[in-house]
Order: sequence, then C-alpha cells, then structure tokens
Amino acid sequence: MAQLTIPPDALRDRHFELFCSLTVDARGRDDAWHAMRVLVDGSQEWQRREDTQPTGRDSLDYRFRRSVPAGRPLRVVASTDVHGARRIGLRITADED
Repeated sequence: MAQLTIPPDALRDRHFELFCSLTVDARGRDDAWHAMRVLVDGSQEWQRREDTQPTGRDSLDYRFRRSVPAGRPLRVVASTDVHGARRIGLRITADED
C-alpha cells in the first residue's frame, strides 16, 4: 500500500494531476495477474485487475485530476494485489497546476 497526503492550503483552491503506478514481474508464469485499487479521501476512485505478461516486467497505471477546495487536505491511497507475480514498485505522485 502507498499513501500520499497533501496538507490543506488555507487561502486557495488547488488543482492536481495525480499518477498511481504499480510495476510487477511475473517470473515466467502464465497464470499471473496484478491489481490496483485507488481511494481518494476514503472513496474508491478506480480499480482494475489485469493478467501479467509472462516475460519481463508489466505495469498498471492510473492518472487523474482532482480539485481541492481551500482548507481541505487530499488523501490518496493505492493498494495492490498480485498472484504469481512479484511487486517491484508502487508509487503515487502529484503535480500541482
């Protein structure tokens, strides 16, 4: 699980582009799969499960935009599940407009 909490700005609304990325390796297995779920402020934003490519690394990415009113924080949580694969990395990044 990865979590990103952006603290509130008391004076202005803010706008972000967020990117969640999961990287896995199937270790040559044909039955491998990987999944990622993204929560924003406690509510499910997105979820997907995909078969993992048996050769080399594979990834699952989700990019979205979010406006945050003045005085409110933003909390993003990405959780993963894998079968027959090894999780290489999980990250969340945010760019403010």
